[in-house]
Amino acid sequence: MKHSGLFFLALLLSLFVQAQDSTEVIEKKKYYTKALGVYAAPTINGILEDKVWEQVEWGGDYIEWQPDENTPPTHQTQFKILYDSKNLYIGVRCFDPEPDKIVKRLSRRDGFDGDWIEFNIDSYFDKRTAFSFTITAAGVKGDEFVSNNGNNWDPSWNPIWYAKTNIDDEGWTAEIRIPLSQLKFSTDEEQVWGFQSTRRIFRAEERSVWQRKPVDQPGWVSEFGELHGLKNIQPQKQLEIQPYTVAKVETYEAEDGNPFQDGSDNSITGGLDAKIGITNDLTLDLTVNPDFGQVDADPSAIALDGFQIFFQERRPFFVENKNIFDFSVSQSEAGNTFGSDNIFYSRRIGRSPQGYPDTSDGEFVDQPDNTPIIGAAKFSGKTKNGWAIGVLESVTSQRQATIVNGSGDRRKEIVEPLTNYFVGRLQKDFNQRNSYIGGIITATNRENLPDELNFLHEAAYTGGLDFKHQWNNRDWYVGGNITFSHIQGSEEAITNTQQSITHLFNRVDADHVAVDTTRTSLTGTGGNVQIGKIGNGHWRFESGATWRSPELDLNDIGFQRQADDIRHYTWIGYQTLKPDSTFRRVGINYNHWSAWDFAGNHNYMQFNTNSWQNWKGNWFTNAGFNFAPIQYSNFDLRGGPRLRISPWMSFWNSINTDNRKKIRFSAFHNGRKAFDNSFKTYYVEAGFVYQPLNALRISAFPSLNINHDKLQFINNFDDVGGSPRYLNGEIDQRTLSMSFRLNYTINPNLTIQYWGQPFISRGRYSNFKHVIDPLAKRFEDRIVQYTNNQVSFMDGTYSVDENLDGLEDFNFGDPDFSFVQFRSNLVIRWEYIPGSEIFLVWSQDVTQSGNPADGLLPSLGDNIFGQKPHNIFLLKATYRFVL
Repeated sequence: MKHSGLFFLALLLSLFVQAQDSTEVIEKKKYYTKALGVYAAPTINGILEDKVWEQVEWGGDYIEWQPDENTPPTHQTQFKILYDSKNLYIGVRCFDPEPDKIVKRLSRRDGFDGDWIEFNIDSYFDKRTAFSFTITAAGVKGDEFVSNNGNNWDPSWNPIWYAKTNIDDEGWTAEIRIPLSQLKFSTDEEQVWGFQSTRRIFRAEERSVWQRKPVDQPGWVSEFGELHGLKNIQPQKQLEIQPYTVAKVETYEAEDGNPFQDGSDNSITGGLDAKIGITNDLTLDLTVNPDFGQVDADPSAIALDGFQIFFQERRPFFVENKNIFDFSVSQSEAGNTFGSDNIFYSRRIGRSPQGYPDTSDGEFVDQPDNTPIIGAAKFSGKTKNGWAIGVLESVTSQRQATIVNGSGDRRKEIVEPLTNYFVGRLQKDFNQRNSYIGGIITATNRENLPDELNFLHEAAYTGGLDFKHQWNNRDWYVGGNITFSHIQGSEEAITNTQQSITHLFNRVDADHVAVDTTRTSLTGTGGNVQIGKIGNGHWRFESGATWRSPELDLNDIGFQRQADDIRHYTWIGYQTLKPDSTFRRVGINYNHWSAWDFAGNHNYMQFNTNSWQNWKGNWFTNAGFNFAPIQYSNFDLRGGPRLRISPWMSFWNSINTDNRKKIRFSAFHNGRKAFDNSFKTYYVEAGFVYQPLNALRISAFPSLNINHDKLQFINNFDDVGGSPRYLNGEIDQRTLSMSFRLNYTINPNLTIQYWGQPFISRGRYSNFKHVIDPLAKRFEDRIVQYTNNQVSFMDGTYSVDENLDGLEDFNFGDPDFSFVQFRSNLVIRWEYIPGSEIFLVWSQDVTQSGNPADGLLPSLGDNIFGQKPHNIFLLKATYRFVL
C-alpha cells in the first residue's frame, strides 16, 4: 500500500506538470452584427431572399470538432446575424453538394435527429450558462438551457421562437427569429455575448463548430467565441399565462359491493401556469392546480433489498430550471457513491398519500392516488453579476380517505396532511467565473398531524454549502459540499426513523448507534470533497471522499438511500484525442472505492477497470470488470448484526451498432458471482430501433434478469428458544420485461407516441436457514440450514420446529411471489400555435399477482390478456398568452 500511494502521488504530479507545460491558447473568434435600421425584418421562410441580409458579412470558417478535431470539415457553413428592438435574426447556409443525401428525420420537439445546425448564446456572458437553439433540416426545433459550463443541458426549457428551413442545389438553409424576451441580458448600452455554433452532418456523423473547441478542453460555454455589435437593446420582461382544462375518464373492473369501485369515474378540471419576468434576469413561475396527466408512467420495478427506488422527475413545472435547485450530496466521476442522493427530490411534492386507514371486515376504502398541489411558485434566474437564485414554494392539500361499511355508514380519515414545502438556493460566481460558492436550505412543515399520522415528521429542515474552484484554464478543480438535516416529530415518528432501512439504529451489534424512544428530533450531517483534472491531454482523474452520518435524513423533501457511511473513491481515465484506422475514440478507466461506517468498520472495497470504444464505422462498445474482495452489510439483516458478503467479481459489456442506419441494434449484459457461489446474477437486454420512414420510428428492448441468492432476507424473529432468528432463504428470481415504443411524426407540431411495457418478476424460495455467525469467513459457517423435517407447509404458512419436539417454534408466510404488470401510454400531441397544445392521452395499467409455480411467459400472458385493464382517457388543452 505504501508503494501504491507513492505511485499515485507521482502520477498526480506528472499530470500537473503536463497540464502546466501543454496548455494551448485558442484565439477567440468575433462576429459583428448590425441592427435592421430602415429595412423591414426578414420573412422567416428559410430561403434567405430578403435584401436586409446584405447589411452584414457572412460568418463562417467552421472547424471540425468530431471525429477529427481541428481539421477542415467535409462541408462548410455560413451564418449572418441581425437584430432589432424585439428580435434576434439568424440566417444560415449549410453547404452540401449532395442535397439528396441530407437526412431529414422527423420527430417532436427536441428530437435532434438527422442533419441540424445549432446556435448557443451566452447572453449573460458569464461563461457558464447559455441558451441553445437547434433547427434540423426537416424543420424540427430543439431548445435547451445550458448550465454548469456545459455539464447540464435542460431540454425542458421551451421558449417561443420561429424557424424555417429549405433545401436547394447548394445544400440547405435556415432562417431563425428569436424574440429577445426569451433571452436574459444586461442593460448595458453596448453588449458582448458569448456565441457558438455547431453543425451536424448526419451521414458522416461529423460535427463542426464555428469557434474551435479542443476535445480535451474542459467546459463548453467558457470556450465560446464572441458576438459584438449589439447596441441599445432593452431587456424584455417576460409575461406568459397558460390556462388549461382537462377532461378525464377512467374505466376499470368493478368490485362487487364496493361503492367506490363501480367501474368508471370521470371529471373535468382546470388550472393555470404563468411565467412573469420580475426583472430581465429573474423569472417567477406560478402554477395553480397543475396537471401532470400527460406525463409518461414510471417503468415497472421491484426491489428486494428494502431500499426505495429512484425515479426521474418528469413533470414540466419541476423539470424546467431544475439545475438551479440541484444539490447532489456526492456525485462523482467514479460513481458508486449513491449519486442519486440529493437535498431536493421534487417527486416528494404531490406524492401518494403516506397513510392508510384501519378497516374492519366488510368495510371499503376510497383511497386517493395522489396528493394535489394547491399551488406552487418558483422564483429563479441568474444575474449579470453571477448570482444564481432559486426559490420554490409549494403547498399540497390535505387528503382524506373515505370508509364505508356494509350498512352504508361513512367516515373519513386523513391520509396526508396539509403540507408546505420550501426550497431556497443561491450560488455566486467569482474569480472570473472560474469559481463559485453556494448554499441551499429546505423546509417541510406538516400541519396538525392527527393521531393516525403520528408516524410522519412534523417538520424537516435541510441545508448545505457547496463550492468549486477551477484553475489552469479550468483543467484542474477542487470542490465539495457539506450537508445537514434536522427532523422533528413525535416519539413514534423519530423512533420509526431510527429503525428505518436508511438508518437501522436497532442493529444488535452496533455500539455507536442505539434507538432512543424518547427522542423527538434527529440532526445529522453529510458531505463530499474532491480534486480532479478533467482537461488538457490524454489523462484525467478525480479523487475524493464522501460521508453521511448515522443521523442524516433527507427523505422528507430529498432523496437518500442510506446513512452511516464514509467512502473514498478514485477515478483515473485515459482517452485518445484523434481517430486512427480502427477507432474514432477510445477511453480506458480505472476506479476503486472503499467504505467504512462511523464505528470504523471497513465495510467495502472494490476495484474496477473498463474501456469504451467508438469504432471507425460508428459502432460503440464497452466492457468492464469489477472485483470486490471486502464487503460487509449493515442492512441485509434489517436490524440484525453486520453481515459478511462473500468476495465477488462481475463484468459488463454492451454493443451499439451505427445509429445513422435505419435499423440499428444494441445489446447489454452484465453478471456478478461470488467466489463461493453463494450468489450470482445475470442481466441481459437487447433490442432494435427501426426507422422505415423519416416520420416513423419503432423500437423494442426485451430484457431478462436472473437472481440466485442463497441468503435472501425473509424476516427477523426476536425470541426463539431464548435467542433471535435472522431468517433467510435461497431465492430463484426471474424478471422479464420489454419496453416497446412507436413514434409517428406527422409534422414537427403533430406527433403520435406510444410506449408499452409488459413486466413480470417471479421469486421462488427454498432451503430456509438462519444466520448464526454473520462474520464467519466461510459461507457455510455463517448459517444453519433447516432440514425438511424441521419445516412444514400448510395453507400458505411455513411452520418451523427446530428441536423436533412436535411443537412449532415460529411460523412465517409463504414468501414466494409473482408480480405481473402491463403499462402503456398513447399520446397525441398537437402544438396548434407556438406554445399552445392539445394532448389526447390513453393510459392503461394491468397489475396482477400471478402464480409463482407457473412459468414466466404463461403467467405473463394469463395475467395480462383477458384481464380488464385500468384505462385513463385524457383530453387536455392549453393556450399560451404572451403579453
